[in-house]
Amino acid sequence: DLVLNLDFFFNCNRFRKVFETFFNEQDPPVDDGDENTERGNWASKKEYILSTIGYAVGLGNIWRFPYLAYKNGGGAFLIPYFVMLVVTGIPLFFLESAFGQFCSQGPINIWRAVPILQGVGIAMVIVTLIVSVYYNVIIAYSLYYMFASFQSPLPWSSCLSWADGNCSSVPTGKDVLIKSVVWWMLMCRSPVVGVPVQSPSEQYWNRVALQRSSGLDETGPVVWHLALCLLLSSMLVAAALSKGIKSSGKVVYFTATFPYVVILILLIRGATLEGARDGIEFYIGSQSNLTKLTEAQVWKDAATQTFYSLSIGWGGVMTLASYNNFHNNVFKDSFVVTLTNAGTSVLAGFAIFSILGHMAHIYKMPVGEVVKEGFGLAFIAYPDALSKLPISPLWSILFFFMLLTVGLDSQFAGIEVVTTCLLDAFPKVFKPKRTLLTLTTCSVLYFLGLPCVTRAGIYWVTLIDQFVASWVLLFLALFEIIGVCYIYGGNRFIKDIEMMLGNKSFTFWLWWRACWFFLSPCIIVVILVWSLMTFTPPSYEAVQFPDWGLALGWCMAVFVLLWIPVVAVYKLMRAEGSVWKRVKSLCAPAKEWHPYLDIHRGERYSEERCRNRMTSWTKPDVNVNVISSSWL
Repeated sequence: DLVLNLDFFFNCNRFRKVFETFFNEQDPPVDDGDENTERGNWASKKEYILSTIGYAVGLGNIWRFPYLAYKNGGGAFLIPYFVMLVVTGIPLFFLESAFGQFCSQGPINIWRAVPILQGVGIAMVIVTLIVSVYYNVIIAYSLYYMFASFQSPLPWSSCLSWADGNCSSVPTGKDVLIKSVVWWMLMCRSPVVGVPVQSPSEQYWNRVALQRSSGLDETGPVVWHLALCLLLSSMLVAAALSKGIKSSGKVVYFTATFPYVVILILLIRGATLEGARDGIEFYIGSQSNLTKLTEAQVWKDAATQTFYSLSIGWGGVMTLASYNNFHNNVFKDSFVVTLTNAGTSVLAGFAIFSILGHMAHIYKMPVGEVVKEGFGLAFIAYPDALSKLPISPLWSILFFFMLLTVGLDSQFAGIEVVTTCLLDAFPKVFKPKRTLLTLTTCSVLYFLGLPCVTRAGIYWVTLIDQFVASWVLLFLALFEIIGVCYIYGGNRFIKDIEMMLGNKSFTFWLWWRACWFFLSPCIIVVILVWSLMTFTPPSYEAVQFPDWGLALGWCMAVFVLLWIPVVAVYKLMRAEGSVWKRVKSLCAPAKEWHPYLDIHRGERYSEERCRNRMTSWTKPDVNVNVISSSWL
């Protein structure tokens, strides 16, 4: 038996050496003068700010915010939007940024602060991974349309050979449709069969770009032009992240700033078009409806938009902040990023509605009938409007290149969340091979995205968006606040922040305590309950999902949230002592919880104090109230 055990040991040891040699033979560590030489830091403050702005500013700022403003009273919507930004957006963004910067760890290891909730971090990574799959597909859509824009005239400007009999370039407003129906009934004296009339841009989107099937049941073959664009998208992301933040930090100088150049160009061009004033008035002008402020739905939409546009609960904010220097002024950065994000939404609305107003003028219909959200705005309504402009290919190329850069910025942070968690968990294995890790992650996402570029792909994208990137994030954010403020301790967390920023007065923290302990969690609970009570099965346009598709959507949501109780139960089973002692020990910070570098730990996180703290938690006669008060 001894001989067999020794033989097994040496074989395992030999395999371990071969494995480590493989991962250590390339990409030797380089000291770039970072404060944290083991993990690395941003090369400059600008790169962090631009990366975080690029992550926060996404497609929702361009294709969701303008629609919500139009639907909820125009300019009146800005009042609840900025109120929710102040009471939920900025406080939670500050909390996540400070949490990540303090310990310099990703969203999984960061929960060493509250080990029983480490499943929240795992759930964040899984959400980001799943969302990155379909986000990559949206980038592929933008790439395809950008390439298709290098034609004059634009291929969706008129009904060509790919169109069917329902395609028409004639205005299809309600007044025109009613007159046509009445004329047909009077002249032909026959019953009318409703046949939907579609614009060339709508048919191009469905019949050419997507080659859309009739539903989720009809998968069909892979749409190869989208698969190739998806491959190109994955290659662009892999190239930008090949060296982690050292390479992506250079790319964001362009990808994070270029969208603002395009928005300004489209705004100036749109403002000179006939009918632009009508579009702006529909957006936040004289037609603003202040009575909408009395409706609870408006406040719910404002809070939801603020929450999602800042990417709170995804783990990306923590990850990007974890590469900051320890004493970086994360408080000021939070204001810069959140206010820039809100300003971008408002500015994009002006650019969008000025051109949609011109489209309504051409079609002789109200602006409200050409306004859409989501895919309908980005790939149907807006391309249709751009096709009516002089030099339409130029404006179309600029618009879709803007969507591409906006999408890439968000995708960079999503991939960084996954790779950072793997690097933090297995630093000796993956750190010397970071390029290979990034390439492998992007390759896996590409193959996972192939079902989303089949003829039923748009239904898969919608299903993931509705079930994973929606109310699931509210649960994660709620657990995050509970873990940091109520279990770890809000006052303890404030002391951690003061170790980075310096001591602040009691009045300085009064507002943040009010938000973290009461306002933000209450608003999240209200939105969460409302979202579940008013939940309706998702659909794409008029196509309903089959029962098995809805069941799969619920399974994805449950799979994400299931990690929270599973990890908690697993850790309780591994802990020692009675059930109550196990719960208490797992609600206390682990011995590994501290600032990453020794020089930043000070007296509060010195080895001796941490050792005494862990010993006190294991004593059978420990008084939890005494320990909590001493730490708070």
